[in-house]
Amino acid sequence: MRCGSRRAGRSVRARAGLGLAISALLAGCSLAPAYDVPPSQAAPAYKEGGPWQSAAATIVPPGRWWEAFGDPVLSGLEDRIERDNPSLAAAVARYDEARGALGVARAARVPSVDLAVAAERARVSAERPLGATGAQTYNDIRVGPSLSYELDLFGRVRNSVRASTADAQASAADVAGVRLGLQASLADDYFQMRGLDARIVLLRQTVAAFQRASDLTDTRHAGGIASGIDVSRSASLLQSARAELSAVSGDRAAFEHAIAVLIGQSPSSFAIPVVDGQAPPPAIPVGIPSTLLERRPDIAAAERRIAAANARIGVARAALYPALTLGVGGGFETAGSAVIGASTGFWALGPLTAALSIFDGGARRSRVRISRGQYDEAAANYRSTVLTAFREVEDDLARTRAATEQEGEQQAATRAAERTRDLALIRYRDGASDYLDVVTAQTAALDAERALLQIRTNRLRLAVDTARAIGGGA
Repeated sequence: MRCGSRRAGRSVRARAGLGLAISALLAGCSLAPAYDVPPSQAAPAYKEGGPWQSAAATIVPPGRWWEAFGDPVLSGLEDRIERDNPSLAAAVARYDEARGALGVARAARVPSVDLAVAAERARVSAERPLGATGAQTYNDIRVGPSLSYELDLFGRVRNSVRASTADAQASAADVAGVRLGLQASLADDYFQMRGLDARIVLLRQTVAAFQRASDLTDTRHAGGIASGIDVSRSASLLQSARAELSAVSGDRAAFEHAIAVLIGQSPSSFAIPVVDGQAPPPAIPVGIPSTLLERRPDIAAAERRIAAANARIGVARAALYPALTLGVGGGFETAGSAVIGASTGFWALGPLTAALSIFDGGARRSRVRISRGQYDEAAANYRSTVLTAFREVEDDLARTRAATEQEGEQQAATRAAERTRDLALIRYRDGASDYLDVVTAQTAALDAERALLQIRTNRLRLAVDTARAIGGGA
């Protein structure tokens, strides 16, 4: 009994050791370099994010950053991008392709099983080698599955899966980047259109004011007070304002058409009414530079492409070593009518195939160099993407600071120009000056008002670009 127990114990230990050996064999090793995200030097704070920024900045809703602008029309348009924009649909389709490629790579981790059914009737020659029994005619019916499995000793399959996983994650980040870019493009077009709305309202008021001044000049000319030059000047100014109004209306229509395309609608069936007034831009909190690395989808995509390139180095290295494939087969084979039965069964364990290219002119080592070059390229692109992201935020902060100061100065200039225009018109009515002073003052006031509207539009556009530059507040 004791001897039997020892034998049983040794048998158990042997089976356990064999199981560990098989597990270690199947686990294999990975030839990909250890992967770490390339370091990025992020400053503790943005250089341009000084004390001029509002302490009560508008919080950007995650994923719905445009709601910070408080414009229900814009929010309704943004919601339609997700449903109807063809460019976003194409990006989602590319992501589906990447997920399909990942599924193909993962399939190599499990055995491939095929089922074959073959029926053959053949005649062999009597003159064949060792054909002493003469010519024969026979049936051969064969039914059975076969299994093939690559033993991933050097990590080719696992690194292929890692690379495809990283590719799919990069594609998902690409989708987020396309979505954010389209959302920002729509908001930018929308606020440019609203800026033109404000100019249309201004020009309509200007045309009305110039018409009144022209009527006054005609009356004074009829009474012999004003000269024909005054009449011509007032008419020229009125017609110029009308021409500008027509041009601005055409520019606005182009932005309206661009918005229609972004939301997947035909421009012929889309319209947005002209509205009066421009809302002030929200203050977008940009946070600290280190958070930008986590929020920008293009940075995430670039990092995932480094990981994919790193894994493909392991795939290329694995090609320098033998590829081991295990085959298993079985089934039933007969020359008669009864196919399935104890006497017709067969099976085979194997072959265990080891394949290694002995000489390929250096092609495999060249593929390793290619994969290393692709890794270095992806790493350089990542660093470039990070630096570009920091630059875009700093640019927007600098421009926003300058535009904020510019608007205050332009408001003062506009008020002064409007006072000059009103005084010039009063002096003309009282006969204290000629109409040239009125024309000069009216032109200066219109230029100042136009410039103020453009600055306000630029500030709204800068707020949109800041939200995009920080990753949409995600």
